[in-house]
Amino acid sequence: MRILITNDDGINAPGLRVLHAIAADLAGDENVWIVAPAFEQSGVAHCISYTHPTMISEFGPRRFAAEGSPADCVLAGLHDVLKDNPPDLILSGVNKGNNSAENTLYSGTIGAAIEGALQGYKAIALSQYYGPGNISLDDPFEAAAAHGADVVRKILAAPGAFARHPYKTFYNVNFPPVPAAGVKGTRAVAQGFRENNTGFGLRADIAPNGRKFLWVTGAPQNVSSGADTDATVNLDGYISVTPMHADLTAHEELAALKAAVE
Repeated sequence: MRILITNDDGINAPGLRVLHAIAADLAGDENVWIVAPAFEQSGVAHCISYTHPTMISEFGPRRFAAEGSPADCVLAGLHDVLKDNPPDLILSGVNKGNNSAENTLYSGTIGAAIEGALQGYKAIALSQYYGPGNISLDDPFEAAAAHGADVVRKILAAPGAFARHPYKTFYNVNFPPVPAAGVKGTRAVAQGFRENNTGFGLRADIAPNGRKFLWVTGAPQNVSSGADTDATVNLDGYISVTPMHADLTAHEELAALKAAVE
């Protein structure tokens, strides 16, 4: 098995080293290829560099950095670095912080998995929730490092795991904010939504030169997202696995909308 790995935290991120170890466990180090952003690309979602070229540099054997988004890195991996020997699996992460609930929509980690799925490949995004239970550990990625390879194996073994809808299924995995020994198990759950959470906002600051700058601000992350959903089970100590696809249609609304507009 040949594996392409990427992330949105950048080529030097500690989570990428964790993901490399997970991929090497699955396929052997010689079958793991890295194409990751040269600089951090958190929050860029499924952005691609459509209007300008992307520079790519080789840092070492099977290790490349691209000056672009995570989705750009997937395109670079598939159509340049591995164009003659395509991968069997694309892994994205391990993200520093959760991509549960509404975070999923902003995540460059998820964006890489979306691009992999749109290109017709098996793709899995992995993220490590941060919280009081793991933020002070010597390795906050301990849960992901210990359980990541096993979770990926289970997903790969699931019948029809990467079916087309026609959009190919990809997977969003979030490891709980606990030490490795504190992980209670794995749950297949839906994407949630943190009710009454203010989400992202803005704070204005005035620079010494008098110019105004706007900083994006976040919201508390240790908030449940509803029964049987990702953030809720993560906060209860479980790994969440959520099947996804890129069809954004609200299918349940179509019948009523047809009656209204047709």
